Amino acid sequence: MAKRSTAIEMLLPQRDDAIPAYRWLYSSLRDEILEGRLRAGTRLPATRDLASQYQLSRGTIVTAFEELKAEGYVEGSIGSGTYVSKVLPEELLEVRRGAARKAAQRSQSRRRFTDYGKLVQPFPNFPSRATRAFRANIPAVDLFPITLWAQIANRRLRRMSVGLLTGTDALGYPALREAIAHYITTSRGAVCTAEQVIVLSGVQEALDLTARLLLSPGDRVLMEDPGYFGASKVFDAMKAKVIPLAVDKEGMNLPGARHRGARLAYTTPAHQAPLGMTMSLPRRLALLEWARRSGTLIFEDDYDGEYRYSGRPVPVLQGLDQNGVVLLAGSFSKVLFPSLRLGYLVVPQDLVDRFHAAKSLVTRHSALLEQTVLCDFIEQGHLGRHLRRMREVYSGRLSVLLESGKRDLSSLLDISEIEAGLQTVGWLRPGINGRDAAKAAWKRGLEVISIRGLYSRQRESDQSAKPCEPQALQLGFAAIDEREIKRGVEELARALESIN
Repeated sequence: MAKRSTAIEMLLPQRDDAIPAYRWLYSSLRDEILEGRLRAGTRLPATRDLASQYQLSRGTIVTAFEELKAEGYVEGSIGSGTYVSKVLPEELLEVRRGAARKAAQRSQSRRRFTDYGKLVQPFPNFPSRATRAFRANIPAVDLFPITLWAQIANRRLRRMSVGLLTGTDALGYPALREAIAHYITTSRGAVCTAEQVIVLSGVQEALDLTARLLLSPGDRVLMEDPGYFGASKVFDAMKAKVIPLAVDKEGMNLPGARHRGARLAYTTPAHQAPLGMTMSLPRRLALLEWARRSGTLIFEDDYDGEYRYSGRPVPVLQGLDQNGVVLLAGSFSKVLFPSLRLGYLVVPQDLVDRFHAAKSLVTRHSALLEQTVLCDFIEQGHLGRHLRRMREVYSGRLSVLLESGKRDLSSLLDISEIEAGLQTVGWLRPGINGRDAAKAAWKRGLEVISIRGLYSRQRESDQSAKPCEPQALQLGFAAIDEREIKRGVEELARALESIN
């Protein structure tokens, strides 16, 4: 275990003058260790530093240290360094843990939460282990030009002004907002000004901010079925009533007259999550007309629409909107790398002030250095070059997946030939259960997701509908090289044959 240093000053409880100084110091350090604030392997401050900080003699410090050492709490020697023991006296540790658990239980019984606090659920992070077939929703991080990114960051740091170190507007770094507006207008067919662009950590924050501003408990939200579980988690936490709309080969089905009055409609038209189809132009125009007539706002999640491999380019819904009913969200996490927590939300002009106010209360603004680096990356043409390169790589990987699937999985799984995105779906042969297939695949070291869990709760509770519904697996390909794709297909075939 690596040793940790406590070069910073330690804050100990106020001393009671009735207690001898060495005893107070001993008890305070012992409590810090048992309660986990001083972890195993941590180096204690030098006796000289503690004596100076707390106006004690070095002899007092040494006496307290020696007693802690005798009882097994610390190890080492005065002069060479004193460290918290790697193994603490278990019986004392268990007593303290038991007391802490009881105290925590008493506190928890008195805690009160809002409806949001009771309903909010954690969102899973990306696993940190090596990428393997068929992890979805991530780009080829290993192909990102990190050296170039570092060079841009270094240049930015060298000329960072006092003004930039102070911070920026809650809506984001102005130059980045200009760059994003130009980028999505040029490449995605959006129609907006920089004033309408809000820089956030990504689509998830955009969803949360939108829900907090536009939804009250009981408000109706229309959502694709199956759909993105991250969106449904946000709407559930707000106590909104989620109404599922089925999807077909043209995308989300149009709402009907009974859906009028819904506050929000969530959709992923460029690459439906999770099934992968692209919403047709007639369907987009019809959806916009319905939203205009019904007074419903549309949240357009353009999470990986930049990667298009075939078919005629279709502008984003926002670019076709002539009535200010669309909020457009996008993320650079899918375009560049996941740990870059930067994305954008384009809102109608009349909503800018409300979103500005809400953003200023939540995060003030996103990390400014990363905003300046991304701004330069876009303005200097690197984003466009990276997208073109990755589009070619991903198109090749998709082709390998489709060809391998036809060769090794033709009797078990039919892989969809999507037009865009970072993942597709494989439709299982009738009689093969998606959840059973996913479990068998995981046992063979594959990462696949059954789309059964992405359908709405209403359909999930309809037991009679399950046997006849198509079953499918979500298959990512963008982050996986061609060799791993071929291996994954072979292993998936074995997994499906084992449950057949």
